[in-house]
Amino acid sequence: MSSNVRVRFAPSPTGKLHIGGARTAIYNWAFARANGGTFILRIDDTDPTRSTEENTQVILRAMRWLGLDWDEGPEVGGDFGPYAQTERMDLYREAAERLLAEGKAYPCFCTPEQLAQDRAEAQARKDPFQGYNRRCRNIPADEARARMEAGEPYTLRIKVPEDRGDVVIDDAVHGKVVFDAKELDDFVIFRSDGTPTYNFATVVDDAAMGITHVIRGDDHLSNTPRQVMVYEALGSPVPTFAHISMILGADGKKLSKRHGATSVEEYRDAGYLSDAFVNYLALLGWSLDGETTVIPRDVLAREFSLERISKNPATFDPKKLDWMNAEYINRMDDETFVSQILRPQLEAAGVDVKGAEHDAAWWDLLAEIVRPRTKMPADAAGVAAPVFATAETLAYDEKSVNKGLAKEGMGAVLDAARKALAALDEASWTAEAIDAALEPLPEALDLKKRLVFQAVRVAECGNMVSPPLGETMQLIGREDCLARIDRARTMAL
Repeated sequence: MSSNVRVRFAPSPTGKLHIGGARTAIYNWAFARANGGTFILRIDDTDPTRSTEENTQVILRAMRWLGLDWDEGPEVGGDFGPYAQTERMDLYREAAERLLAEGKAYPCFCTPEQLAQDRAEAQARKDPFQGYNRRCRNIPADEARARMEAGEPYTLRIKVPEDRGDVVIDDAVHGKVVFDAKELDDFVIFRSDGTPTYNFATVVDDAAMGITHVIRGDDHLSNTPRQVMVYEALGSPVPTFAHISMILGADGKKLSKRHGATSVEEYRDAGYLSDAFVNYLALLGWSLDGETTVIPRDVLAREFSLERISKNPATFDPKKLDWMNAEYINRMDDETFVSQILRPQLEAAGVDVKGAEHDAAWWDLLAEIVRPRTKMPADAAGVAAPVFATAETLAYDEKSVNKGLAKEGMGAVLDAARKALAALDEASWTAEAIDAALEPLPEALDLKKRLVFQAVRVAECGNMVSPPLGETMQLIGREDCLARIDRARTMAL
């Protein structure tokens, strides 16, 4: 495909950017990148009662966090701006006036009461068509102009050609979709208050911006035949449409707040990684090869295609998102994990990381044992916490103490462990040497291995769930490990 691909993501700033909108943005961005095209961000803020500048900023922040850089739009500019609909009103008026002058649109003076009466009568007659009955379509032009100039309220309606056949859309996802032309009425393109309707403004913008592909949710599919009528009236080429399926919750219903967090920033604040989040959303309706699940951003940007978008609704599974997040964390190298997750999370937990004098090798070892146990960034601080405690400050979990220490014979276990460990000097205090020193104890004490190592683990870490014991004790250091056993000895029987 040639590089003249131009796509847009056009959110309405009436609220936060939600999962469905984020996936639409990802697909547009990835399609543009895969085809060497242009990704445009446009703010469709023509709803004056709900659109706010604050919401626009929320959307921009979410897009930046997602890493979806736009080539044209707010804060970037471009040759087809402005990129907010409220700043493009003159363009809509000019387009509407041109259609009016060309006889492709006409003023409608019907009052809301008249329209309601016509609709009720059509329903009573059980007419197959119950749209606008074109009452004002054939008012002579001079009469219509006089009524307009006299200040009579009116809307502008598109004049759908009477001989227009069915509207056929070759949708890139759904294939051929046919809309019965008889169902198309002469719909309003400009309201009586002088504002354009969505179906008119979005087409004027897409045509003016040279949009080649419209990738959006299939809740917009029903708008498409009307928008095609506007393209044709304007004499503009109709873009390729790709309507993507909705996202469902686990109960099979449309994703909403009842299923949990729905806005992008909620997931950001919960600690999800941007790359993992983008990867997961991309897979809700699209696949690389039907098997691969971890798809780095550069691969997505290179391999994305409309042909591999599914027609079927996708189900949002929080557990799969958590798994994806853990996968991205586990694939980090030590340095990245330490700088982007471990240190920030420890600092957020109040650990004096800067006061801890450790070399890069020490931090790398800590990363190796903490990373596989980190599903969410916040987990890292909890897993690493015992390493940064001291014999005096280590917190002991009561259940772990009761199960691992407060049992007959555990005092003897700690005594034996201390003797074995004290035989190691500072220079030989390594995970391998520590494990080797503790290995003979179960047989020597005639106890199950689980009981012996459980007691030592609780003594050193304060709980029964921790990273590998030898590596953890190497990081804690010899003197503090021995001091922890001395403290734990007072709790053991």
